Amino acid sequence: SPPRNAGQHSDSRTPARAHGEIAVHIHMKQRLNEDQATTPANEIPLDAPARTRIAPDFTVAALTHSETALRLGIDNGFEHREQFEAAIHLCRNVMQPVHDHFGSMLSNSVYRGQTLERALKEKHEDWRSMSQHTRGEACDIEVPGQSALDLAHWIRQNLAFDQLICECYDPHKGPDTGWVHVSLKPPGGVNRCELLSYVRNPETKKYVYLPGLVESIS
Repeated sequence: SPPRNAGQHSDSRTPARAHGEIAVHIHMKQRLNEDQATTPANEIPLDAPARTRIAPDFTVAALTHSETALRLGIDNGFEHREQFEAAIHLCRNVMQPVHDHFGSMLSNSVYRGQTLERALKEKHEDWRSMSQHTRGEACDIEVPGQSALDLAHWIRQNLAFDQLICECYDPHKGPDTGWVHVSLKPPGGVNRCELLSYVRNPETKKYVYLPGLVESIS
């Protein structure tokens, strides 16, 4: 008579081992799904987990993080695909190159939904911000130890941008003062290449916008 279980596939793995291999396979698949650094922005799901990598050194979380939103319990997630894709485009073409060149970078703010904008600017619930942050087209960044003005000049010389503003930089208080606001139009948009500085008027003690990249009012 034929041997017992003849014609059947023989697998010497124990159930526990087989289960472990399945778990590892699922984990590896999840890791692959979370690495979208080279995936076209329009192919990344809008509901991608916060840990999803959308550039070599940045995840989705970096695009929506806000200390104010966390403190106030505001959901600062993307509402529309256009915002999401614009922010990914900005990250890959501004934030990542800055990180690559300087070795590190602090992102104070990228996408800001209308609710967060109203909270930051203390506006009523019917007010709507026109800031490019609300469209995922702008970020406020710093590089530790690098003056905001020098960072702005490097971006002007090396990257495409729509609007570049050196904000609140004070050379008398050291290189870590202020930050750089950079916006970038989504693919197909026309960048204005506008240069501005937001500096303190020593007479009025108020901040004003000046054309160009300057460290103070002459």
